[in-house]
Amino acid sequence: MLRNLVFAALVGWLSLVRLAAAEDLLAAKLNEFMAAPPYQQAHWGALFVDRETGETVYERDRDKLFAPASVTKCFSVAAALTELGAEQRFITPLKYTGKIAEGNLAGDLILVASGDLTLGGRTNSKGEIEFTNSDHTYANFNDDATLTPADPRAGLNELAKKVAAAGVKQASDLLVDDRLFAPTEGTGSGPSRVTPILVNDNVIDFLIEPTIPGMSARVTHRPETSLFQVETKIETGAKDARLETWIHDDGKGKLTLTGTIPAGRAPLTRIYEVPDPAGFARSLMIEALEKAGVRIVARPARLHPNPIMLPSREETAKLPVLATLESPPFAENARLILKVSHNLHASTLPLLLAAKHGQRTLAEGMQRQRDFLLQAGVPVETISFGGGAGGSRADFVTPAATVQLLRYMASRPDFAAFERGLPSLGVDGTLAKVVGAESPVREKVHAKTGTLIWENTLNGHPLLNSKALAGYLITAKGRTLVFALFVNGVQLRDGVDVKRVGRDLGKLCELVYAER
Repeated sequence: MLRNLVFAALVGWLSLVRLAAAEDLLAAKLNEFMAAPPYQQAHWGALFVDRETGETVYERDRDKLFAPASVTKCFSVAAALTELGAEQRFITPLKYTGKIAEGNLAGDLILVASGDLTLGGRTNSKGEIEFTNSDHTYANFNDDATLTPADPRAGLNELAKKVAAAGVKQASDLLVDDRLFAPTEGTGSGPSRVTPILVNDNVIDFLIEPTIPGMSARVTHRPETSLFQVETKIETGAKDARLETWIHDDGKGKLTLTGTIPAGRAPLTRIYEVPDPAGFARSLMIEALEKAGVRIVARPARLHPNPIMLPSREETAKLPVLATLESPPFAENARLILKVSHNLHASTLPLLLAAKHGQRTLAEGMQRQRDFLLQAGVPVETISFGGGAGGSRADFVTPAATVQLLRYMASRPDFAAFERGLPSLGVDGTLAKVVGAESPVREKVHAKTGTLIWENTLNGHPLLNSKALAGYLITAKGRTLVFALFVNGVQLRDGVDVKRVGRDLGKLCELVYAER
């Protein structure tokens, strides 16, 4: 009996020794990788834990602050999923003032912005919100950006057809009520104005296709509207020509595109952010109504009419509804935000939390997010956020706080919606090209990426302020790990670029996958 007990104790001790040795070996490999060029001056933070037990597999400065970049979206999306609900659908009403007699409305139609971030402009036949791996909102910074096939005016056209079907043939004006929350500035790249009304992310898309060297490029744009006169002066250059494009707005409704696109290059997307989202939506809605056979006496204009033309918010709430547009479930919005790292939509999330409680400011929305994080067990006093997207100079988190949030989300009934939204390593979204098809960790990681770059004007090259990755990893042994991985302060020079650092984060995941 004693011999058996001694033997069992010895076996247990040997198992612990082997486990400790394996963890030491993994730590040594990870630490060596993080110390190699180009990371001698960078700062690393990391934490990998077992999803079920919380056992730490690897840690490095788990309680220190790091700039998270777009990993910030894990926090804002989690709060919105929990507070708004994965199945929440936003209903956008088209209301009216006055009376309708024999098809004539002696009053105005009012499109009331109510939280729908896509207004039917990305919805496919399955009721899903479509995305491409490189979103159009980043087209002026990313030459790989592509467009979704859906018509960005689809939701407005649907509303217009409903108005016509209701028998209305004419109205005095079409106004946009964008008072759901106070407009603010976004905290990331892409369209900068965060407003309650969004049509095609409040941008005009330009698709530029090369033809024959020396000839004009083929340029199309969407959504087409009478608001802007577009003139294109982009030339097709030789195959080795430098890609250059500019969009000039004369302030009077004329947009001029100039530049050069190399022959043989894939079609290029560029965007122009409209100056007044409410005016843009109003004009597009007027055009949709007239296409459906409903005449609007007032005419489209770049700027929305004076807001005093609108009834008070209390009066508007009581107005009759002529037509409505229903959004897909909010889980679809969450997936779009996480997959493509959609800054504009993520910046809107805290404001939607505020609006749910009758509040209107970003500060009030961030307090609602704080309440959620406390509920999730996140040590909020150890972190800092200035918005919902990432990119604010106030955004700092710890690996420990990030992992706590992710473990909490994994325990929730709506976790499937959260995990479905995260990019899959080597498959889609911002992780589509980080590892190759042969990588053992392909499809084994579902995680949010983050990238934040400042210009190092002293030395004439960029500084990678943050490259980040946080989510869930299934190891070779079938064990699920929750992890957060940050590197701050990488000089982008001597052939080192953002894509290289992103691939290195993928290699770190491969090391953990193989060892655990």
